[in-house]
Amino acid sequence: MSDEILTVNNLQKIYPGGVHAVKGISFKVHEGESVAIIGSSGSGKSTVLRCINRLIEPTSGDVLLKGKKINTPIADINEIRSRIGMVFQSFELFAHLKVLQNVTLGLIHVRGMSSDEAEVIALEVLERVDMLDRKDAYPGNLSGGQKQRVAIARSLAMKPEILLFDEPTSALDPELIGSVLENIRSLADEGMTMVIVTHEIGFARDVADRVIYMDQGEIAEEGFSSIIDEPKTERMQKFLSTWD
Repeated sequence: MSDEILTVNNLQKIYPGGVHAVKGISFKVHEGESVAIIGSSGSGKSTVLRCINRLIEPTSGDVLLKGKKINTPIADINEIRSRIGMVFQSFELFAHLKVLQNVTLGLIHVRGMSSDEAEVIALEVLERVDMLDRKDAYPGNLSGGQKQRVAIARSLAMKPEILLFDEPTSALDPELIGSVLENIRSLADEGMTMVIVTHEIGFARDVADRVIYMDQGEIAEEGFSSIIDEPKTERMQKFLSTWD
């Protein structure tokens, strides 16, 4: 197996009020690997991603990037988020900025690039996701699928070591889902390291190298994507039966 990039060790998250969203889970992600996390709503999938990217702090446990613990008070959050990109289900684009400006923003303010340097990279990644012709549009004039592709381009521009996707198609109309999934599939083919929280079971089967099934805050089953067709646990069998 190639080099290990991400290690999640005994991660727990208890929200105020006592909701135990994540219950001591551990897993590893290796360079060039695509890992899909599946499970019912409320199983803790998105919480795991948000802990990895330091959007929320875990109650306990460790998150390591290339062997270095990143969930510590002394860790540089801007550096972490430039190395671990995240594409949100709600896109999180700045409505008052054009597409090109949305993509260059992080390059200028986090990477310290000049506007000209940032624009070169932004145009390249917008072309990669087939959004170059919309570079001067505002997010409000884009379809949901187009917004999601811009969000992907924004993350790619930072040249992350790993890319996190939080339900990338959940906010899209059915006819727009295919183009976004094709973009993610292309990234997998190019060797981008990814962790994808998804409810698209067929996509997880076809694209992911490995699948993690979460249930009630725990990893109930984990293995190659073939476990979707041959689940070993009753919990996963029951979950998959709802998608038949």
